[in-house]
Amino acid sequence: MTPATNTNGQASHNGRNGGLAIDVRGLNKHFGDKHVVNDLSLQVARGEILGFLGPNGSGKTTSIRMMCGLLTPDSGQGTCLGFDILKESDEIKRRVGYMTQKFSYWDDLSIRENLDFVARVYGMANRREAVDRALEDLGLATRSAQLAGALSGGWKQRLALAACLLHKPELLLLDEPTAGVDPKARRDFWEQLHQLASRGISVLVSTHYMDEAERCHKLAYIAYGKLLAQGTAEDVIASQQLTTWSVEGDGLAELSETLQGAPGVDQTVVFGTALHVTGRDGKLLGETLTRLAGPNRRVEQIQTSLEDVFIHMMGDAEDNMNAAGAGVKKAKERA
Repeated sequence: MTPATNTNGQASHNGRNGGLAIDVRGLNKHFGDKHVVNDLSLQVARGEILGFLGPNGSGKTTSIRMMCGLLTPDSGQGTCLGFDILKESDEIKRRVGYMTQKFSYWDDLSIRENLDFVARVYGMANRREAVDRALEDLGLATRSAQLAGALSGGWKQRLALAACLLHKPELLLLDEPTAGVDPKARRDFWEQLHQLASRGISVLVSTHYMDEAERCHKLAYIAYGKLLAQGTAEDVIASQQLTTWSVEGDGLAELSETLQGAPGVDQTVVFGTALHVTGRDGKLLGETLTRLAGPNRRVEQIQTSLEDVFIHMMGDAEDNMNAAGAGVKKAKERA
């Protein structure tokens, strides 16, 4: 039977997972006493952009590497592009483009020379045509002779994405690709990602930026190794059942301290000139604000934002490094 082809002309391997680019269940990974990834299950559809969010050290990079066969999990199973992540990692690597957090190309080579070297690594027979196409598609043609070391962050990002796309991957794994990049370059980058998704390429991208998270088709939030929520932005917000009020006026820092631990108050966060106060018991929260906010401040209920939700989930999560330390301490006490 002839394999199906995606819209960019590359053969697709649908296999056991039908329309799923990633389908993993129960992934676990330990590094020493630290449980870095704890029972992760995740699905990414073909042509979907999934935002992978979480604090630093939460296990995002380890999870990404396990899902594409670069790192073997301690337990769990799954497929990436229809291939078994435990047994067929070589097949996965041929079909995946992986962009790391740190710029990993050669500063003393030009943009064209960098892309040509990557094409050689992949053993591409038509590498000159592939490099020309990548330069044109990513707007790099006029700078092709410029040394990579002289590029700004945004242009380095374009070079890295062009290198990822040389071999026409079916899945892109992007690990915080816009860190340190200016807002315009980030916006342009996301326009390119949506163009790729419209051609059937799946994208899993880790990010700390809430505006980027809102541009993803779906989200997954991981904190200290555990997946806490997944779905559309609306699904994630609704799942936490939070009520949020905005308080404007003088003395917001002092009011924030006053509200800590007050009935119905789960968190307080300053956003510019407003204090966001969030809790699960909306009625009790409203009563507390009426009592404590004072008559000279403007108080109104607002829609809970994605950032409100993520700050709340991060506050509720247990740091696995602290948990590991506590376990060691208990073991010593027993000894």
